[in-house]
Amino acid sequence: MADLLRVEHLRKSYTSGRPWGRKPPPALNDVSVSVARGRTLGLVGESGSGKSTLGRCILGLTRPDSGAVIFDGVEVQALSGRALADFRRRVQPVFQDPFGSLDPRWSAGRSVRESLDCFGIGAPADRERRVLDLFDRVGLNPALAGRLPTHLSGGQRQRVGIAAALASEPELIIADEPVSALDMSVQAQILNLLMDLQKDLGVASVFISHDLGVVEHVSDEIAVMYRGEIVETGDTETVMTSPRHDYTRTLLAAIPRPRSSAPRRPPCPQPT
Repeated sequence: MADLLRVEHLRKSYTSGRPWGRKPPPALNDVSVSVARGRTLGLVGESGSGKSTLGRCILGLTRPDSGAVIFDGVEVQALSGRALADFRRRVQPVFQDPFGSLDPRWSAGRSVRESLDCFGIGAPADRERRVLDLFDRVGLNPALAGRLPTHLSGGQRQRVGIAAALASEPELIIADEPVSALDMSVQAQILNLLMDLQKDLGVASVFISHDLGVVEHVSDEIAVMYRGEIVETGDTETVMTSPRHDYTRTLLAAIPRPRSSAPRRPPCPQPT
């Protein structure tokens, strides 16, 4: 299967802002990963491991010091003008904070429609219908399109963010901790939604998380980051069952598991 995205030997460092202070370690140190069309790469690691920096470099929001991000055979850093606008349409983000990623002055429907207007997708008269179709696709009542973000729940706001990302019909989605700010029950709903969308639409994605258990649920392949480096990659089953790196084993040990030896509670008495 052909790679849609290739990241090759990416390096990125940030200065500490204090010339006399110790130089911080690089945020990215010779990072190389790839994503095939229609597949999900799970990018996992603790806070500060470089996951979000890598996501921003892929999106073209942060310029690496060296290396290359290649999307559909073209180096992203070299894009400008119409080619850059086309890249923005084909690669869309879903951010961690569903409230902070939406303009509080805009209705949910307007936030979703923004991509359609910016990229001139569809006839103007058809865009409102397209917005309502997107609401339905992500499991939202179309009647919510007129509401402000403050009048929506966290799960509803994240679904609006996903609908906005899908509006331009992207080929790749960069989802940076998209469920970490949500309750557990809502997390499961959003994860299942993302999996269904990938299956139905064939959208590739990079799913960024600190939680290996969450990444396991949605990913075809997993890349483990530690201190700015990729320390392990592989298909999900292999990484989860036969990890090679000590850090991956540490992440696996942190996943909550039911205790098989714990005594089971007696069932609740049924009403007579």
